[in-house]
Amino acid sequence: MLSGLESIAVNVLIARSSQDTDLAYSRLSLSEAVGCDTETSSLNSRYGKLFSVQFSDGEFNVLVPLSEGVGLGRLKDLLADPAVIKIFHNAKFDIDFLGAVGITIANVFDTMLAERVLTRGANQSASLAETLYRYFAVDLEKSHRAKFNKSWDGVWTDELVDYALSDVTHLPALMREQQSWMEKLGLSGEYAELIAKHLAFARMVAEGDRQ
Repeated sequence: MLSGLESIAVNVLIARSSQDTDLAYSRLSLSEAVGCDTETSSLNSRYGKLFSVQFSDGEFNVLVPLSEGVGLGRLKDLLADPAVIKIFHNAKFDIDFLGAVGITIANVFDTMLAERVLTRGANQSASLAETLYRYFAVDLEKSHRAKFNKSWDGVWTDELVDYALSDVTHLPALMREQQSWMEKLGLSGEYAELIAKHLAFARMVAEGDRQ
């Protein structure tokens, strides 16, 4: 696994400097939509730590290792840019953690909510692992998740980087598939109402936590 500018050759950038985050911004800000994800120490933003933020346009994959003292730099501007769709799976979770450290996110698509709309009444899980398997026959490796806890040393090994990026890489393609199916089935309006309610609630909670 390479770090910094050298890693562009393999389409993975571990952004450990402002030069790296500037480079990531210059590439990702040109995209219509960018997959986003976080790694955290717990499920509660009030008590947990934010270890990393990941980004992907489906080809270029970026991990910002916040646990190593690195900042997001201009990637904060990307998250706040209404011209670029930010794709999350269970957006409320990530918005809670990012909002807790003062990061604003605009123009969000939630693949978990979209899948719930598409599979309503079908008794199917909307988890990312099962959703990706249904659409793309992708098996996600989740065994490394247990390492992200408060006792973790914060050092990113190749295996942890691969794990953290494995989710976000598929989000742009997943969104396109879901949007296509929702349009065909006449469910786009239902999804729009649902995501608006969820985002309004997530932002209300985030604002309350900051007060």
